[in-house]
Amino acid sequence: MFSIVIPAYNEEDAIEPTVEYIKKTLGELKLKKWELVIVDDGSEDKTFERLKKYDKDSIKVVRHPHNLGYGRSLKDGIDAATHDTIVIIDCDLTYPFEKIGDLLDLYKKGFDMVVGARTGKFYKESILKSPLRKILRFLVEFTAGRSIPDINSGFRVFSKQTAKKYFKHLCETFSFTTSITLAYMMTGKTVKYTEIPYHAREGKTKVKLFADSLRTMQYIVQAITYYNPLKIFLLFAIFCFLCSILGFLASALLGLRSGFLLGIGGLLTCLVIMCFGLIADLLKQIMDK
Repeated sequence: MFSIVIPAYNEEDAIEPTVEYIKKTLGELKLKKWELVIVDDGSEDKTFERLKKYDKDSIKVVRHPHNLGYGRSLKDGIDAATHDTIVIIDCDLTYPFEKIGDLLDLYKKGFDMVVGARTGKFYKESILKSPLRKILRFLVEFTAGRSIPDINSGFRVFSKQTAKKYFKHLCETFSFTTSITLAYMMTGKTVKYTEIPYHAREGKTKVKLFADSLRTMQYIVQAITYYNPLKIFLLFAIFCFLCSILGFLASALLGLRSGFLLGIGGLLTCLVIMCFGLIADLLKQIMDK
């Protein structure tokens, strides 16, 4: 038994093909006891009207009065779901839903979350997206302390009961998937990745590349601060240490007195930052108790 949660915002062209594709796939895979929860996130087109045709026994529709965000839609959809096993997927036909059997099989082995890691040319189509993804991936991997193939895949399986414990710390916009990944990993939950092909999108993307990337960075920093504050101080300390090394090199190679002073200042700053980091880590442990 599982619930499929789909957020939809202005998807009048994709909503019906998505629903039919999912229903057909579930039939072909002979998967039973499922429900489909679609959250219309205040769509301004005919998305909601096109959902009215479906049988309410198998499809549950949640509607926001106005656009509240991707993450908020997923939270409300998960809240409305009947079953504990939750499958989330986007409403743009980019994810191969026929791989749902693979994800569920891995989930049944005991993983807390199973994620479809996107592959293929459509996942790496943008020249601008690639460097931003690398920066975000570095930050997330540094934070989690492990390799993460896909930090914000929208196709994953997890427990409703477990996920709801993190809701107040999860992003309500497009960074929801990144924030839940960090929340799980930094609290000792098991997350398994399995490769899936990624297809061309139906319709226009709702992601604002730079604005949403900056917002994602914000939530990554907040997650580090909340779950493991020493990590963020360590990052700044490393930066100051590198500046200090550069200062000493400039002093030795170019004879710059200012370089020597920069080196000393960098080391002292590094020491102060690490002290603050240790205090923050101690406070976090006290709060946990």
